[in-house]
Amino acid sequence: ETETGREEERGPGSVFQMFVLMEDLLDKLKVLDYEQHVLDKHNIKPLSRHYFVSSPHVLSNPGEQFYMFSVIAAWLISLCGRPFDTPQEYDDPNATVSNILSELRALGGQVDFPPSKLKSGSGEHVVYVLDQLVEKALKSKGFTWDRPMYPSVEVEDECVQEDDAELTLSKVEEEMTEDEEYEEEDGLDLDTLKTRTNQIELSGSRPAVVLESDVDAAEWNLEVERVLPQLKVTIRTDNKDWRIHLDQMHQHQEGINTSLQDAKGCLFKLREDISKTLEKVSSREKYLNTQLEHLISEYRQAQAQLNKELYQQASGGVTERTRILAEISEELEKVKQEMEEKGSSMSDGAPVVKIRQSLTKLKQELEQMDVRMGVVEHTLLQAKLREKNNMTRDMHATHLLEPNTQPY
Repeated sequence: ETETGREEERGPGSVFQMFVLMEDLLDKLKVLDYEQHVLDKHNIKPLSRHYFVSSPHVLSNPGEQFYMFSVIAAWLISLCGRPFDTPQEYDDPNATVSNILSELRALGGQVDFPPSKLKSGSGEHVVYVLDQLVEKALKSKGFTWDRPMYPSVEVEDECVQEDDAELTLSKVEEEMTEDEEYEEEDGLDLDTLKTRTNQIELSGSRPAVVLESDVDAAEWNLEVERVLPQLKVTIRTDNKDWRIHLDQMHQHQEGINTSLQDAKGCLFKLREDISKTLEKVSSREKYLNTQLEHLISEYRQAQAQLNKELYQQASGGVTERTRILAEISEELEKVKQEMEEKGSSMSDGAPVVKIRQSLTKLKQELEQMDVRMGVVEHTLLQAKLREKNNMTRDMHATHLLEPNTQPY
Protein backbone atom coordinates (compact mmCIF):
# COMPACT_ATOMS: atom_id res chain seq x y z
CA GLU A 1 0.00 0.00 0.00
CA THR A 2 2.84 2.40 0.78
CA GLU A 3 4.51 1.67 -2.59
CA THR A 4 1.27 2.25 -4.48
CA GLY A 5 0.77 5.48 -2.54
CA ARG A 6 4.25 6.64 -3.49
CA GLU A 7 3.60 5.84 -7.16
CA GLU A 8 0.36 7.84 -7.05
CA GLU A 9 2.22 10.77 -5.49
CA ARG A 10 4.94 10.64 -8.17
CA GLY A 11 2.41 10.55 -11.01
CA PRO A 12 1.19 8.06 -13.64
CA GLY A 13 4.41 8.32 -15.66
CA SER A 14 6.58 7.02 -12.83
CA VAL A 15 5.94 3.42 -13.94
CA PHE A 16 7.73 4.10 -17.24
CA GLN A 17 10.51 6.22 -15.73
CA MET A 18 12.48 3.04 -15.08
CA PHE A 19 12.57 2.26 -18.83
CA VAL A 20 14.06 5.70 -19.56
CA LEU A 21 16.67 5.33 -16.80
CA MET A 22 17.67 1.89 -18.13
CA GLU A 23 18.17 3.27 -21.65
CA ASP A 24 20.33 6.11 -20.28
CA LEU A 25 22.30 3.60 -18.20
CA LEU A 26 23.00 1.45 -21.28
CA ASP A 27 24.24 4.50 -23.20
CA LYS A 28 26.59 5.42 -20.33
CA LEU A 29 27.92 1.85 -20.18
CA LYS A 30 28.62 1.99 -23.93
CA VAL A 31 30.54 5.23 -23.39
CA LEU A 32 32.74 3.35 -20.87
CA ASP A 33 33.19 0.52 -23.45
CA TYR A 34 31.64 -2.19 -21.30
CA GLU A 35 31.38 -4.56 -24.28
CA GLN A 36 35.14 -5.09 -24.34
CA HIS A 37 35.88 -4.91 -20.60
CA VAL A 38 32.89 -6.90 -19.27
CA LEU A 39 31.08 -8.84 -21.99
CA ASP A 40 34.12 -10.18 -23.86
CA LYS A 41 36.02 -10.87 -20.62
CA HIS A 42 33.23 -12.94 -19.03
CA ASN A 43 31.78 -14.30 -22.32
CA ILE A 44 28.35 -12.69 -21.76
CA LYS A 45 25.71 -11.66 -24.28
CA PRO A 46 25.07 -7.90 -24.78
CA LEU A 47 22.41 -6.31 -22.60
CA SER A 48 19.02 -5.44 -24.03
CA ARG A 49 17.57 -1.95 -23.72
CA HIS A 50 15.36 -2.92 -20.75
CA TYR A 51 17.46 -5.74 -19.21
CA PHE A 52 17.24 -4.66 -15.53
CA VAL A 53 13.62 -3.43 -15.74
CA SER A 54 11.13 -5.28 -13.56
CA SER A 55 7.92 -5.50 -15.58
CA PRO A 56 5.42 -8.23 -16.55
CA HIS A 57 6.06 -7.32 -20.20
CA VAL A 58 9.81 -8.07 -19.94
CA LEU A 59 11.29 -11.57 -19.56
CA SER A 60 13.21 -12.03 -16.30
CA ASN A 61 15.85 -14.46 -15.02
CA PRO A 62 16.69 -13.49 -11.39
CA GLY A 63 19.87 -15.57 -11.11
CA GLU A 64 21.39 -14.36 -14.38
CA GLN A 65 20.31 -10.74 -13.77
CA PHE A 66 21.80 -10.68 -10.26
CA TYR A 67 25.09 -12.12 -11.52
CA MET A 68 25.21 -9.53 -14.32
CA PHE A 69 24.39 -6.75 -11.83
CA SER A 70 27.16 -7.84 -9.45
CA VAL A 71 29.75 -8.14 -12.25
CA ILE A 72 28.94 -4.70 -13.72
CA ALA A 73 28.87 -3.11 -10.24
CA ALA A 74 32.28 -4.62 -9.37
CA TRP A 75 33.74 -3.34 -12.66
CA LEU A 76 32.36 0.19 -12.08
CA ILE A 77 33.69 0.27 -8.50
CA SER A 78 37.14 -0.74 -9.78
CA LEU A 79 36.92 2.06 -12.38
CA CYS A 80 36.32 4.51 -9.53
CA GLY A 81 39.76 3.58 -8.14
CA ARG A 82 38.63 1.28 -5.33
CA PRO A 83 39.79 -2.38 -5.24
CA PHE A 84 36.87 -4.79 -5.53
CA ASP A 85 36.98 -8.49 -6.38
CA THR A 86 34.67 -9.74 -9.11
CA PRO A 87 31.95 -11.88 -7.46
CA GLN A 88 31.30 -15.42 -8.64
CA GLU A 89 28.00 -17.15 -9.40
CA TYR A 90 28.05 -19.24 -6.21
CA ASP A 91 28.95 -16.44 -3.78
CA ASP A 92 26.61 -15.43 -0.97
CA PRO A 93 24.22 -12.81 -2.44
CA ASN A 94 23.77 -11.08 0.93
CA ALA A 95 27.52 -10.54 1.32
CA THR A 96 27.83 -9.35 -2.31
CA VAL A 97 24.98 -6.83 -1.92
CA SER A 98 26.31 -5.50 1.38
CA ASN A 99 29.80 -5.03 -0.11
CA ILE A 100 28.41 -3.16 -3.14
CA LEU A 101 26.28 -0.87 -0.97
CA SER A 102 29.16 -0.15 1.40
CA GLU A 103 31.36 0.82 -1.55
CA LEU A 104 28.58 3.05 -2.92
CA ARG A 105 28.27 4.80 0.45
CA ALA A 106 32.03 5.23 0.55
CA LEU A 107 31.89 6.89 -2.88
CA GLY A 108 29.28 9.37 -1.62
CA GLY A 109 26.10 7.73 -2.89
CA GLN A 110 22.84 7.75 -0.94
CA VAL A 111 21.22 4.43 -0.02
CA ASP A 112 17.79 4.69 1.63
CA PHE A 113 16.40 1.22 0.89
CA PRO A 114 16.98 -2.27 2.35
CA PRO A 115 19.62 -4.51 0.69
CA SER A 116 17.02 -7.19 -0.02
CA LYS A 117 15.66 -5.03 -2.88
CA LEU A 118 18.78 -5.85 -4.92
CA LYS A 119 18.65 -9.65 -4.55
CA SER A 120 16.08 -10.02 -7.34
CA GLY A 121 18.58 -8.63 -9.88
CA SER A 122 16.05 -6.26 -11.46
CA GLY A 123 13.91 -3.33 -10.51
CA GLU A 124 14.11 0.36 -9.77
CA HIS A 125 16.73 0.05 -7.02
CA VAL A 126 19.09 -2.05 -9.19
CA VAL A 127 18.94 0.56 -11.97
CA TYR A 128 19.45 3.33 -9.40
CA VAL A 129 22.58 1.70 -7.91
CA LEU A 130 24.13 1.06 -11.34
CA ASP A 131 23.30 4.59 -12.48
CA GLN A 132 24.99 6.07 -9.39
CA LEU A 133 28.10 3.90 -9.96
CA VAL A 134 28.22 4.82 -13.67
CA GLU A 135 28.07 8.53 -12.79
CA LYS A 136 30.93 8.10 -10.31
CA ALA A 137 32.97 6.15 -12.89
CA LEU A 138 32.42 8.81 -15.59
CA LYS A 139 33.39 11.51 -13.11
CA SER A 140 36.56 9.66 -12.14
CA LYS A 141 37.43 9.24 -15.86
CA GLY A 142 36.90 12.99 -16.43
CA PHE A 143 34.16 12.45 -19.02
CA THR A 144 31.73 15.31 -19.68
CA TRP A 145 28.68 15.47 -21.94
CA ASP A 146 29.00 18.04 -24.76
CA ARG A 147 26.07 19.88 -26.25
CA PRO A 148 24.82 18.45 -29.55
CA MET A 149 25.67 20.39 -32.73
CA TYR A 150 22.71 20.60 -35.13
CA PRO A 151 23.43 21.36 -38.83
CA SER A 152 21.16 24.31 -39.63
CA VAL A 153 21.50 24.37 -43.48
CA GLU A 154 20.63 20.74 -44.06
CA VAL A 155 17.58 20.94 -41.87
CA GLU A 156 16.26 23.94 -43.83
CA ASP A 157 16.77 22.13 -47.15
CA GLU A 158 14.91 19.10 -45.87
CA CYS A 159 12.06 21.29 -44.69
CA VAL A 160 11.85 22.97 -48.11
CA GLN A 161 11.87 19.62 -49.87
CA GLU A 162 9.13 18.33 -47.61
CA ASP A 163 7.06 21.47 -48.30
CA ASP A 164 7.56 21.07 -52.06
CA ALA A 165 6.52 17.43 -51.85
CA GLU A 166 3.40 18.39 -49.92
CA LEU A 167 2.59 21.08 -52.50
CA THR A 168 3.05 18.70 -55.43
CA LEU A 169 0.91 16.04 -53.80
CA SER A 170 -1.82 18.56 -53.04
CA LYS A 171 -1.67 19.84 -56.64
CA VAL A 172 -1.90 16.32 -58.05
CA GLU A 173 -4.90 15.56 -55.84
CA GLU A 174 -6.64 18.79 -56.92
CA GLU A 175 -5.99 18.08 -60.59
CA MET A 176 -7.32 14.54 -60.25
CA THR A 177 -10.50 15.77 -58.58
CA GLU A 178 -10.96 18.47 -61.25
CA ASP A 179 -10.48 15.91 -64.06
CA GLU A 180 -13.02 13.59 -62.52
CA GLU A 181 -15.56 16.40 -62.13
CA TYR A 182 -14.89 17.55 -65.68
CA GLU A 183 -15.34 14.03 -67.04
CA GLU A 184 -18.56 13.60 -65.14
CA GLU A 185 -19.94 16.95 -66.37
CA ASP A 186 -18.71 16.88 -70.01
CA GLY A 187 -19.04 13.14 -70.66
CA LEU A 188 -20.52 12.18 -74.03
CA ASP A 189 -24.01 10.78 -74.10
CA LEU A 190 -23.94 7.98 -76.69
CA ASP A 191 -27.71 7.67 -76.79
CA THR A 192 -28.27 11.32 -77.71
CA LEU A 193 -25.55 11.13 -80.37
CA LYS A 194 -27.18 8.02 -81.87
CA THR A 195 -30.61 9.70 -82.04
CA ARG A 196 -29.10 12.74 -83.77
CA THR A 197 -27.49 10.64 -86.48
CA ASN A 198 -30.75 8.76 -87.08
CA GLN A 199 -32.65 12.02 -87.42
CA ILE A 200 -30.16 13.35 -89.94
CA GLU A 201 -30.37 10.15 -92.04
CA LEU A 202 -34.19 10.24 -92.00
CA SER A 203 -34.40 13.87 -92.99
CA GLY A 204 -32.39 13.15 -96.12
CA SER A 205 -30.89 16.63 -96.25
CA ARG A 206 -27.62 15.84 -97.95
CA PRO A 207 -25.50 18.60 -99.41
CA ALA A 208 -25.13 18.64 -103.20
CA VAL A 209 -21.76 20.31 -103.13
CA VAL A 210 -18.60 19.18 -101.32
CA LEU A 211 -18.27 21.09 -98.12
CA GLU A 212 -15.11 22.96 -97.45
CA SER A 213 -13.98 23.77 -93.94
CA ASP A 214 -13.10 27.31 -93.01
CA VAL A 215 -11.70 26.34 -89.55
CA ASP A 216 -8.07 26.92 -88.75
CA ALA A 217 -5.98 23.74 -88.50
CA ALA A 218 -4.33 24.84 -85.23
CA GLU A 219 -7.71 25.45 -83.57
CA TRP A 220 -8.89 22.08 -84.89
CA ASN A 221 -5.90 20.29 -83.35
CA LEU A 222 -6.47 22.04 -80.02
CA GLU A 223 -10.11 20.95 -80.06
CA VAL A 224 -9.09 17.36 -80.88
CA GLU A 225 -6.62 17.32 -78.01
CA ARG A 226 -9.31 18.65 -75.69
CA VAL A 227 -11.94 16.11 -76.69
CA LEU A 228 -9.61 13.10 -77.03
CA PRO A 229 -9.57 12.13 -73.31
CA GLN A 230 -13.38 12.07 -73.31
CA LEU A 231 -13.48 9.58 -76.21
CA LYS A 232 -11.55 6.89 -74.30
CA VAL A 233 -13.74 4.03 -73.09
CA THR A 234 -12.38 1.95 -70.19
CA ILE A 235 -13.91 -1.36 -69.17
CA ARG A 236 -13.09 -2.33 -65.58
CA THR A 237 -12.59 -6.04 -65.04
CA ASP A 238 -14.18 -7.58 -62.00
CA ASN A 239 -11.91 -10.06 -60.22
CA LYS A 240 -14.93 -11.83 -58.78
CA ASP A 241 -16.22 -12.86 -62.20
CA TRP A 242 -16.18 -16.65 -62.61
CA ARG A 243 -15.33 -16.43 -66.30
CA ILE A 244 -12.02 -14.73 -65.50
CA HIS A 245 -11.19 -17.40 -62.96
CA LEU A 246 -12.05 -20.10 -65.48
CA ASP A 247 -9.80 -18.56 -68.10
CA GLN A 248 -6.98 -18.33 -65.57
CA MET A 249 -7.47 -21.99 -64.67
CA HIS A 250 -7.25 -23.01 -68.34
CA GLN A 251 -4.11 -20.93 -68.79
CA HIS A 252 -2.48 -22.48 -65.73
CA GLN A 253 -3.48 -25.97 -66.91
CA GLU A 254 -1.88 -25.38 -70.31
CA GLY A 255 1.29 -24.08 -68.62
CA ILE A 256 1.42 -27.13 -66.36
CA ASN A 257 0.94 -29.50 -69.29
CA THR A 258 3.68 -27.86 -71.33
CA SER A 259 6.12 -27.83 -68.39
CA LEU A 260 5.19 -31.43 -67.57
CA GLN A 261 6.00 -32.57 -71.11
CA ASP A 262 9.41 -30.92 -70.82
CA ALA A 263 10.09 -32.34 -67.36
CA LYS A 264 8.90 -35.90 -68.09
CA GLY A 265 11.94 -36.81 -70.12
CA CYS A 266 14.32 -35.51 -67.45
CA LEU A 267 12.44 -37.33 -64.73
CA PHE A 268 12.41 -40.63 -66.62
CA LYS A 269 16.11 -40.31 -67.31
CA LEU A 270 16.80 -39.49 -63.67
CA ARG A 271 14.75 -42.53 -62.58
CA GLU A 272 16.73 -44.82 -64.89
CA ASP A 273 20.04 -43.43 -63.59
CA ILE A 274 18.96 -43.90 -59.97
CA SER A 275 17.79 -47.48 -60.61
CA LYS A 276 21.07 -48.35 -62.33
CA THR A 277 23.05 -46.81 -59.49
CA LEU A 278 21.04 -48.77 -56.91
CA GLU A 279 21.65 -52.02 -58.80
CA LYS A 280 25.38 -51.32 -58.92
CA VAL A 281 25.43 -50.52 -55.18
CA SER A 282 23.51 -53.70 -54.29
CA SER A 283 25.74 -55.90 -56.46
CA ARG A 284 28.87 -54.31 -54.99
CA GLU A 285 27.51 -54.81 -51.49
CA LYS A 286 26.86 -58.50 -52.16
CA TYR A 287 30.36 -58.92 -53.56
CA LEU A 288 31.92 -57.25 -50.54
CA ASN A 289 29.85 -59.40 -48.16
CA THR A 290 31.02 -62.61 -49.88
CA GLN A 291 34.66 -61.50 -49.90
CA LEU A 292 34.72 -60.32 -46.30
CA GLU A 293 32.54 -63.00 -44.73
CA HIS A 294 35.47 -64.96 -43.18
CA LEU A 295 37.00 -61.72 -41.88
CA ILE A 296 33.69 -60.75 -40.34
CA SER A 297 33.38 -64.17 -38.65
CA GLU A 298 36.95 -63.87 -37.30
CA TYR A 299 36.18 -60.38 -36.06
CA ARG A 300 33.05 -61.61 -34.28
CA GLN A 301 34.97 -64.45 -32.63
CA ALA A 302 37.75 -62.09 -31.52
CA GLN A 303 35.21 -59.64 -30.20
CA ALA A 304 33.41 -62.41 -28.26
CA GLN A 305 36.74 -63.62 -26.80
CA LEU A 306 37.70 -60.08 -25.85
CA ASN A 307 34.34 -59.50 -24.20
CA LYS A 308 34.76 -62.75 -22.27
CA GLU A 309 38.24 -61.80 -21.06
CA LEU A 310 37.11 -58.34 -20.11
CA TYR A 311 34.18 -59.83 -18.22
CA GLN A 312 36.45 -62.21 -16.34
CA GLN A 313 38.86 -59.43 -15.44
CA ALA A 314 36.05 -57.20 -14.35
CA SER A 315 34.39 -59.97 -12.32
CA GLY A 316 37.72 -60.82 -10.64
CA GLY A 317 38.27 -57.20 -9.79
CA VAL A 318 34.73 -56.93 -8.47
CA THR A 319 35.17 -59.93 -6.16
CA GLU A 320 38.46 -58.58 -4.85
CA ARG A 321 36.94 -55.17 -4.26
CA THR A 322 33.90 -56.68 -2.56
CA ARG A 323 36.23 -58.55 -0.19
CA ILE A 324 38.17 -55.39 0.58
CA LEU A 325 34.89 -53.53 1.05
CA ALA A 326 33.70 -56.19 3.52
CA GLU A 327 36.95 -55.88 5.53
CA ILE A 328 36.72 -52.10 5.53
CA SER A 329 33.08 -52.25 6.58
CA GLU A 330 33.98 -54.60 9.48
CA GLU A 331 36.73 -52.25 10.62
CA LEU A 332 34.32 -49.37 10.29
CA GLU A 333 31.76 -51.17 12.43
CA LYS A 334 34.42 -51.81 15.09
CA VAL A 335 35.46 -48.19 15.06
CA LYS A 336 31.82 -47.14 15.29
CA GLN A 337 31.29 -49.42 18.30
CA GLU A 338 34.40 -48.05 20.00
CA MET A 339 33.25 -44.51 19.26
CA GLU A 340 29.82 -45.26 20.66
CA GLU A 341 31.31 -46.81 23.79
CA LYS A 342 33.64 -43.86 24.28
CA GLY A 343 30.81 -41.45 23.61
CA SER A 344 28.53 -43.22 26.07
CA SER A 345 31.31 -43.32 28.67
CA MET A 346 32.03 -39.66 28.10
CA SER A 347 28.38 -38.72 28.33
CA ASP A 348 27.79 -40.95 31.39
CA GLY A 349 28.38 -39.16 34.74
CA ALA A 350 28.76 -42.25 36.95
CA PRO A 351 32.55 -42.57 36.47
CA VAL A 352 32.98 -38.93 37.35
CA VAL A 353 30.99 -39.42 40.54
CA LYS A 354 33.11 -42.46 41.42
CA ILE A 355 36.28 -40.50 40.81
CA ARG A 356 35.09 -37.72 43.08
CA GLN A 357 34.16 -40.17 45.80
CA SER A 358 37.56 -41.87 45.52
CA LEU A 359 39.25 -38.48 45.71
CA THR A 360 37.38 -37.59 48.89
CA LYS A 361 38.32 -40.98 50.38
CA LEU A 362 41.95 -40.42 49.45
CA LYS A 363 41.86 -37.00 51.10
CA GLN A 364 40.41 -38.50 54.28
CA GLU A 365 42.99 -41.28 54.30
CA LEU A 366 45.74 -38.75 53.73
CA GLU A 367 44.52 -36.69 56.66
CA GLN A 368 44.43 -39.82 58.85
CA MET A 369 47.94 -40.76 57.71
CA ASP A 370 49.12 -37.23 58.51
CA VAL A 371 47.66 -37.55 62.01
CA ARG A 372 49.25 -40.96 62.54
CA MET A 373 52.58 -39.71 61.26
CA GLY A 374 52.35 -36.83 63.70
CA VAL A 375 51.60 -39.15 66.57
CA VAL A 376 54.49 -41.43 65.58
CA GLU A 377 56.83 -38.47 65.30
CA HIS A 378 55.68 -37.26 68.70
CA THR A 379 56.26 -40.65 70.31
CA LEU A 380 59.67 -40.88 68.66
CA LEU A 381 60.56 -37.44 69.90
CA GLN A 382 59.50 -38.35 73.45
CA ALA A 383 61.53 -41.53 73.23
CA LYS A 384 64.55 -39.61 72.05
CA LEU A 385 64.11 -37.08 74.83
CA ARG A 386 63.82 -39.85 77.43
CA GLU A 387 66.88 -41.54 76.08
CA LYS A 388 68.75 -38.27 76.11
CA ASN A 389 67.68 -37.59 79.69
CA ASN A 390 68.82 -41.05 80.70
CA MET A 391 72.16 -40.53 79.04
CA THR A 392 72.71 -37.20 80.78
CA ARG A 393 71.73 -38.73 84.09
CA ASP A 394 74.18 -41.56 83.60
CA MET A 395 76.92 -39.12 82.69
CA HIS A 396 76.29 -37.05 85.81
CA ALA A 397 76.36 -40.18 87.89
CA THR A 398 79.70 -41.27 86.43
CA HIS A 399 81.19 -37.82 87.07
CA LEU A 400 80.13 -37.97 90.67
CA LEU A 401 81.61 -41.40 91.19
CA GLU A 402 85.03 -40.62 89.72
CA PRO A 403 86.40 -38.23 92.54
CA ASN A 404 85.35 -40.60 95.22
CA THR A 405 87.40 -43.37 93.73
CA GLN A 406 90.60 -41.37 93.22
CA PRO A 407 92.09 -41.62 96.82
CA TYR A 408 91.83 -45.27 96.82
